[in-house]
Amino acid sequence: MGSALVPLQEALPAPPAAPPPRRRRLLRLALLAVALGAGGGGFWTWRRLQQARALPPGIAAANGRIEAEPVDVATKFAGRLEAVLVDEGAMVRAGQVLARMDTRELDAALRQAEAQQRGAQRTLEARQAAVVQQRSQLTLAQSELERARTLVQSGAGTRQALDQRQAARDTAVAALNVATAQVAEAEQAEQAAAQAAERIRTQIADSTLVAPIDGRVQYRLAHTGEVLAAGGRVLTLLDITYVYMTVYLPTEQAGRLPLGTEARIILDALPDYVIPATVTFVSPQAQFTPKQVETRSERDRLMFRVKLRIDAELLRQHAEQVRTGLPGMGYVRLGPEIAWPAWLQAGPRTGQGPSR
Repeated sequence: MGSALVPLQEALPAPPAAPPPRRRRLLRLALLAVALGAGGGGFWTWRRLQQARALPPGIAAANGRIEAEPVDVATKFAGRLEAVLVDEGAMVRAGQVLARMDTRELDAALRQAEAQQRGAQRTLEARQAAVVQQRSQLTLAQSELERARTLVQSGAGTRQALDQRQAARDTAVAALNVATAQVAEAEQAEQAAAQAAERIRTQIADSTLVAPIDGRVQYRLAHTGEVLAAGGRVLTLLDITYVYMTVYLPTEQAGRLPLGTEARIILDALPDYVIPATVTFVSPQAQFTPKQVETRSERDRLMFRVKLRIDAELLRQHAEQVRTGLPGMGYVRLGPEIAWPAWLQAGPRTGQGPSR
């Protein structure tokens, strides 16, 4: 029996050797880091719940993220993208040149249109000179007609001479009318040529893409050399003067919020600063709707989207620090008579309110 156990024991794998002391210390540190990471997430969640529970009456709170209004910079006409002058993340000012389209064909078309305009201008000037000449001819013919009439009345002239002067005068009138009509045609042609040239100049100007707002470049959507259709997007900017947090509140709270109500925002990244905001939008429709809304409890479960917009002047003062996507908490007063507690006064946090 004992001899049979010997081969079995030899076949079993040897127990793993204990790790050296240094490896045991590293393993304990790694396990501790994992535990702290998991505990940290739970700790922040617990602190947020504690803060929500500790709110004074008449103040509602909800989670949200910072968002900004996107503005696309796009081409007005089809063409090849010659250059993009900014990168993602760059701060830009309204009117700053962001990109340029290739305008070589437009430049050639403009030169041709300007040449046509100059030709039309010369034609107009020549026809205007012809009108001046025809007026002189008419004046002379009118004078000779009057002299012939005087001679006929005095008996010194013939009727035939009077008829000739009358015909000459009528011819001068007709010639002046023709010359005047030709001037009108030349003016129209010159105006059309000028408008064509101006239209091309506008296209060339529109081929330089400028920032419509102060903001930050969020996305670069096209690259140098790409051929874009009319309306092709080149960049997306974030309007750093229109920054807000979207939160969701239940029916009972959202229904008590008039537009213009004061709000407060505290970001996870800036826990010691209370950002003033204003309620600028309350959705007229529930965002999370149960299948049935027949009972009071079911109606209370309806959630409405609320937008808390940050003051534009404050954003301009801290334009470089504006970041989208940052999570935080939004707070609103459910009545104008409700006072903000000390820890929700705008500016650096004071007081002994719930910690974040």
